[in-house]
Amino acid sequence: PGGGPQHARRTAAGLALVDREHGGGIAVDASLRTSDPDIYAAGDVAAAHHPLLDTRLRVEHWANALNGGPAAARAMLGRMVRYDRVPYFFSDQYDIGLEYSGYAPPGTYDQVVIRGDAGRRQFVAFWLSEGRVLAGMNVNVWDVTDQIQRLIRHGEPVDADALADPSVPLESLGA
Repeated sequence: PGGGPQHARRTAAGLALVDREHGGGIAVDASLRTSDPDIYAAGDVAAAHHPLLDTRLRVEHWANALNGGPAAARAMLGRMVRYDRVPYFFSDQYDIGLEYSGYAPPGTYDQVVIRGDAGRRQFVAFWLSEGRVLAGMNVNVWDVTDQIQRLIRHGEPVDADALADPSVPLESLGA
């Protein structure tokens, strides 16, 4: 499978695996095909080359399994598949609900922008690199996931001051 550092080893079954220190999982390409062209993997076990992020990534959340399985099935049927959904997870912890979209591991971003009131635990945090939105996490702020993911897909710099300003609609940024 192509893309990003391989950091893979092979199992007795002959499939390439990603080393645990790099997230683990079965190495798959953007169509969710393993190193054996007749075997596909999706969901928690798949460490897919992500074409949007240009890295290999394993997302351990049921939303990934929900979307990855049908994508793998389409690929098995011979359709062109480019599994490039923006990584996503959510969690509810007592009185805090959060949704995280994107991918911003340490060392990949140079700025964090807060929109809203972090003290009241109602905000959106954005991780940026050279003005481009890599990830966003909304905390007790709802119905913004689509806009956050659109900013990530946009891939162009946005105005950080406008991003931090709740009076500026997210839809107006990165158009």
